[in-house]
Amino acid sequence: QQENEDLQGKLKLREHLSQSAGKSETTPAPSKNIDLEMKQLQCKLKNSNNEITKQLTTIKSLKSEVQEKEERIQELQAKISRFERDLSMKRHLIEDLRSRLKANQANEKTSNETLESLEKKVKALAEDCSKKKTSIDSLKQKLNTATKEKSQYEQMYQQAKDELNKKNLKLTNLESKMIETECAMNELETTASQQLHGLAKQSGQALETVQKKLLLTSGKVEEFMTFVKALTRELQHSVQELRIKIKQEKKKEEVRACKKGLSQESVQLAASILNVSTSDLEEILEVEEDEETAKTKIEFEKDKEWLQYIQKLLEAQ
Repeated sequence: QQENEDLQGKLKLREHLSQSAGKSETTPAPSKNIDLEMKQLQCKLKNSNNEITKQLTTIKSLKSEVQEKEERIQELQAKISRFERDLSMKRHLIEDLRSRLKANQANEKTSNETLESLEKKVKALAEDCSKKKTSIDSLKQKLNTATKEKSQYEQMYQQAKDELNKKNLKLTNLESKMIETECAMNELETTASQQLHGLAKQSGQALETVQKKLLLTSGKVEEFMTFVKALTRELQHSVQELRIKIKQEKKKEEVRACKKGLSQESVQLAASILNVSTSDLEEILEVEEDEETAKTKIEFEKDKEWLQYIQKLLEAQ
């Protein structure tokens, strides 16, 4: 900048001299020299201006770098202040930790003593746990056996339930059969009463023998009734069935007695009443007797088996 100012001052002097030289026309030789110097000075001025512009650009870049460095310095100063704060905090922390370490060292002795006592307690507890484990294992074995027994009992209960259902079905079937036999017996009674009304007068002796047999059977029936009454109330249906069978036996014995005491005349009379031949009448009586006896025998055997099974159950209970 100083060189630029000096050159500008020289230029002004040269211009002034050139002006004065233009006025004085008598000296043309020195004016040429002045022009040359002017041109040289102008070139120097241009060069200096170029250098000035270059230096200005460098100055601007340096200023920007200086600003960046100042900002960096401010950031570093802020970090330094933070680090100083952290350092002071860490020093305080170290002092606190030292004091705590001393307290922990003092507490460590007491904790070691408590640890020893706790280890002893742990050993005792481990022994107790081992004992309890053995007892738990034994209890588990007992539980397994109990569950097996439970499953067996459940199977037995299911089997007994199935058998009971079967017996109930048999009982219902027997009841239905008894109702059918009652209806058939009622029909037979009506037909027999009609057929034997005229023949009853001639069958007195046979009836006396039948009555004796009935007295004997009635004693047995009373004993049987007392035995049946001792059973549960659920067996009343079977008692009724037995009574009905006893009535059937009575009527069949009456029919047999009547058949034995019948004479040829009474048979002919009965055949004439029924409007059938004597042979047909005999066949009818024999067929009815055979069928009824077969039915009563089968039902009696079934009831007998069932009663024996119930008796076994009651004895077992």
